[in-house]
Amino acid sequence: MTAGLIAVVALTLVFDYTNGFHDASNAIASAVSTRALTLRTALVLAAVMNLAGALLSTGVASTVAKGIIDVPAGPDALAVVFSALAGAVGWNLVTWYFGLPSSSSHSLVGGMVGAALVAAGTVHWGGIVEKVLIPMVASPLLGFVLGYLAMTAALWLLQRANPHRTGRVFRRCQIGSAAALALGHGLQDAQKGMGVIALALVVTGRQASFEIPLWATLACAGALSLGTCSGGLRIMRTLGRRVFPLDPPHGFVAESVASSVLYVTAFAAKAPISTTHVITAGIMGVGATRRLSAVRWGTARDIVLGWLLTFPAAAAVSAAVCFVATTVR
Repeated sequence: MTAGLIAVVALTLVFDYTNGFHDASNAIASAVSTRALTLRTALVLAAVMNLAGALLSTGVASTVAKGIIDVPAGPDALAVVFSALAGAVGWNLVTWYFGLPSSSSHSLVGGMVGAALVAAGTVHWGGIVEKVLIPMVASPLLGFVLGYLAMTAALWLLQRANPHRTGRVFRRCQIGSAAALALGHGLQDAQKGMGVIALALVVTGRQASFEIPLWATLACAGALSLGTCSGGLRIMRTLGRRVFPLDPPHGFVAESVASSVLYVTAFAAKAPISTTHVITAGIMGVGATRRLSAVRWGTARDIVLGWLLTFPAAAAVSAAVCFVATTVR
């Protein structure tokens, strides 16, 4: 490999690592906050399931590799890919520092668009609308509605059950739902890095197709899992406590709904949706069944603001990096 390609692969793994510790809270925040799992056990479980999920499919990776941008051929091709990753990593670190559960997926897509615009590359706006923007809006709405409906049904079915016994049963069930959500996170988020590596291999002529090599799958899955092991306590507090104070039944339903949405979009639509958006919306949905005021809408507003800023902020950072990289030699 050339030095430039090695740098892109290395930064991709850094992105996956930051994705792991940034989004580790997605799968385990509710299980830890309800004491279904200890923090250490939850992190190990999430890391293992992230690794397993990354090996299940490459559909989302193909969308990222060839459905977002076309990188112009020439000496600046790798600079474009590197700049896209720089924007995504930068935004991940900013939102992690402030404890905001933003989307690593959309920061990467925003970074790719920003870099391509500066380098006069082709942006597939139709693909972005179909595979990114529509799912970006639809998936959290679906998570909220399904969370509300599923929790309403659960409350109706359990209205005469003993609350303490129900709590114990759902606390055990949360181990399974947290594992399912972590599997969905690996299925979705590890593939973004794989797609970037495939794109870098194609623009450098190392391979002719956007096929995902096995070493890239294993490397991205490993980096995501290592990042997950390092945890994300800042964001975990936001999801597990500040949006809505979860109990085991609410946590189980939110996780089950979110993981279902992740599986459908990954296998059926092959769309790179945000695990963060879906689980946060699911938590809001189950919380709204208690009463609307039970959801801390001020915190929810801050999260939504972070969502809206993610795409343009990552694009701006990557555009600036790409401008410097392609003009200063």
